[in-house]
Amino acid sequence: MKIYIVYDSEVGHTEKLARSIAKGAKNVEGTEVFIHHVNNANVRDLAQMDAIIWGCPGHFGTISSGLKAWIDKLGSLWAEGNLVDKIGAVFCTTATVHGGIEATLLNLITPMLHQGMMVVGLPASIPGNAFYGSYYGIGVTSPDEDTDDELSHSLYEKGILLGESLGTRVANMTKIFLTGREHLSRQGS
Repeated sequence: MKIYIVYDSEVGHTEKLARSIAKGAKNVEGTEVFIHHVNNANVRDLAQMDAIIWGCPGHFGTISSGLKAWIDKLGSLWAEGNLVDKIGAVFCTTATVHGGIEATLLNLITPMLHQGMMVVGLPASIPGNAFYGSYYGIGVTSPDEDTDDELSHSLYEKGILLGESLGTRVANMTKIFLTGREHLSRQGS
């Protein structure tokens, strides 16, 4: 099972979240994770993946220009239907509590739906998600490094840990989907 994680990161917060998601995905047996900064990611690799997770810093409630430019290269994959029925998930970071986390996550989901992907989020049953998470993916407010505000740093670290939960959930859902599809194809032959 192959999971591709692509991220845009400017000062390292989003990369840290991406690595947490990768760690969670690797916890599921049989998972191979490919993680790339958007500058080193090749959209053509996505056709061979079973799940795709992408994320970026939120910029005024929407996708960063680096990840958006990369997503805009998916046209040929869309035309060929190469991403239909792949599992997808999203993540983002923002600099402020009301920095547009949910708007950014929804903007990240939209291209996945256009591609025919099946989007996985985090349910409230995941410990901590109902209190400081999001159902659309993982959105984390990154504290100003110069602040001594313990609450900001604590919520950021809890959000990073939720990244592991998202990675594990995506890997488990992908495994369930692939097993079911394999079972159906055996029945049909």
